[in-house]
Amino acid sequence: MTKNMNDLREELIRMSGCKPSKCMSCGKCSATCPAYSEMEYHPHQFAGMIQRGEIEPLLESESIYRCLTCFACVDRCPRDVQPAKLIEAVRLVAIREQGKNRLKADQVPGMLDNDIPQQAIVSAFRKYSK
Repeated sequence: MTKNMNDLREELIRMSGCKPSKCMSCGKCSATCPAYSEMEYHPHQFAGMIQRGEIEPLLESESIYRCLTCFACVDRCPRDVQPAKLIEAVRLVAIREQGKNRLKADQVPGMLDNDIPQQAIVSAFRKYSK
């Protein structure tokens, strides 16, 4: 692992407040994930990859945007690893890179209609842009 990736790994651990080293890769978090079938990397894999410093594939993966942030994985983890928080931290690092925002302010008006609660738009804007 390069020095830069080690720094990034430590930053992700700090940002998330999680300890991926506690993960025993049991897969209970992934088994309960409602977005499992749409994710390239599953919750338990995030913990392992961050622990090993394999950050670059996670930053490029669509999985960070498929996570529903429902925290079902957090509730199911027997070791309190909190994979959703790790995924959020990786997503935050990815969208903070220039040009990686998934939602731009000028797209919001086109999303508004009577069926979508405004809270959902605000939540999506917070989740996909920083």
